[in-house]
Amino acid sequence: MSGTKVLVAGASIAGPALAHWLRRRGAEVTVVERAPGLRPGGQAVDARGVAKEVIRRMGLDAEVRAARTETAGAYTVDVDGKVLETFRADDHDGDGYISEIEILRGDLSRVLHDDTRDEVEYIFGDRIAELTQDADGVDVVLEGGERRRFDLVIGADGLHSGLRAMVFGPHERFVRHLGHALAFYTVPNEFELDGWLIDYQTSGRSAGLRPIRDATQAMALFSFVAPDLDIDYRDIAAQKRLLRARMDGMGWLTPRILAHLDDAPDFYLDQVAQVVMDRWSSGRVGLLGDAAFSSSPYSGQGTGLALVGAYILAGELAAADWDPEAGFAAYEQRMRPFVEANQEIGRLHARSRDIPDPNAEPGPEPDWDFDLIDRALNGIELPDYAELPDSRPAAEPPITSSASN
Repeated sequence: MSGTKVLVAGASIAGPALAHWLRRRGAEVTVVERAPGLRPGGQAVDARGVAKEVIRRMGLDAEVRAARTETAGAYTVDVDGKVLETFRADDHDGDGYISEIEILRGDLSRVLHDDTRDEVEYIFGDRIAELTQDADGVDVVLEGGERRRFDLVIGADGLHSGLRAMVFGPHERFVRHLGHALAFYTVPNEFELDGWLIDYQTSGRSAGLRPIRDATQAMALFSFVAPDLDIDYRDIAAQKRLLRARMDGMGWLTPRILAHLDDAPDFYLDQVAQVVMDRWSSGRVGLLGDAAFSSSPYSGQGTGLALVGAYILAGELAAADWDPEAGFAAYEQRMRPFVEANQEIGRLHARSRDIPDPNAEPGPEPDWDFDLIDRALNGIELPDYAELPDSRPAAEPPITSSASN
């Protein structure tokens, strides 16, 4: 076992997933999270394609499946609620619009934390305030005043990554907005949802409802075109005013859903954005997940990229005997084509939801070719890393598709 000391910033999904694999490879892992504890609820996230194999190799397939939303599928409807199109969770072997492994972000975070908390140090309610690296390590000062030294530091702290800004430069250099915004929050389930997501779309806007495991509640979902959005993502009151203004006059169940906005304890709104960087590392500091390569919620693959990236990053660092230059370079070489395919999916989806300019010539339809979709789901080889230390027994053989659907 190496005893390499690694600090991971962020305890949502990418951070604990990386902690799982780092610990199995022999590292001593600390995870620091600015929130006072795990954040419950949140948007539903999906595991598709090769990400399902990573979950199996983690030994967490049963735990993740037990926490699924169990959404049966999705309907798109017109303003009167008439069904226009139907998508089932078992479409495309469970890798369709509604995936077979769909889980609230907070529930997946809890599964990953429960799996690692006995072997990983978690520090909640704190964050990295200062960081200085040299040839042999990284000196870190936490906001609470504690000073520590690590061999490696990994930022897995999301789209608005504080560590990325500290080491690599301001957000504006790397964040690419796709001209849309998303919002979601829980509401009482007064809408008689029966296990299906319902989505109503008009030009440039959408409103939806999805069931969650607590049958007394539902998740409200909104999107709107917002090429000029400039709002403090921490100013919740301003965000709620913005959402009301942008949804004004929208039919279907929208007014009833918005009536619960002021009471929502978990409201979230942000731009649909990607992170594009030439490199995901600098010396002994690396990035993972949305902090490094956000593909946007419109790709449907942010969680998959985080899970696959965690497996590859820990494996390549250990395979390089924890040399950061070699380990980070191998991680990026393996991951970048996979990331780029998923980012292209996100951009195509955003363009498909743009409001057409009535004075412009019609543009080309998004090219949803099957090769791109397959590369976004399965376009990366997972090394078995059989030669590396592993503190846990190997996972059971893969379950068959018939058993998983």
